[in-house]
Amino acid sequence: MEIKREILITADGSHTLFVPQINEHYHSVNGAIQESIHVFIEAGLHQFSQKQIRILEIGFGTGLNAFLTFKEAEENSTQTIEYISIERYPLPEELVDRLNFGSLIWPEREEFFLHLHRCSWNKPIKIAEHFIFTKIEDDSNSCPLPESIDLIYFDAFAPEKQPEMWTQEIFDKLYAHTSSGGIIVTYCAKGEVRRKMQQAGFKMERLPGPPGKRHMLRGVK
Repeated sequence: MEIKREILITADGSHTLFVPQINEHYHSVNGAIQESIHVFIEAGLHQFSQKQIRILEIGFGTGLNAFLTFKEAEENSTQTIEYISIERYPLPEELVDRLNFGSLIWPEREEFFLHLHRCSWNKPIKIAEHFIFTKIEDDSNSCPLPESIDLIYFDAFAPEKQPEMWTQEIFDKLYAHTSSGGIIVTYCAKGEVRRKMQQAGFKMERLPGPPGKRHMLRGVK
């Protein structure tokens, strides 16, 4: 399946991708980096103090969440992160080369942003002392999931654009693979999504959203 993607600048100066076929952006136009930090790092990763954290990301996409998490792992050397990301439609290399996340987020080590994209698929790779990275090229609805997940970054396209990614079945499956006390976070705050996560077993809360968005969701097992 060939997907056309266009690079756009968001309000904080960072890039996002726009997919004309479904009229959807990969990130918030109000600030891609701001959104990812708010939703996935602050509301997700920063809730953990344990030394070993296993993260599952639904939707590797531009690699923004993975790179932000890698930076956190390297700067907080008391935690080792095992990061597993599932992506059905990887970006072409020429597009990745034009994204500005590496230079904006961590110019001293921006080459690692490209490294995350160029890593081999479907096998764990030790990127650095505190970051073990696995990219899985598959459909998260049907592929096997890791056990004992501590934190889920649920970053699929919006429910109205990609409804097959927001089913009761996927949330039930994620709940079954999450550790006790594990967390799921998503930018989406729709009532139907909150109810499905709740039905799966997560204890849900609606939190203030990133710039330009009123709310986001976080669930705890």
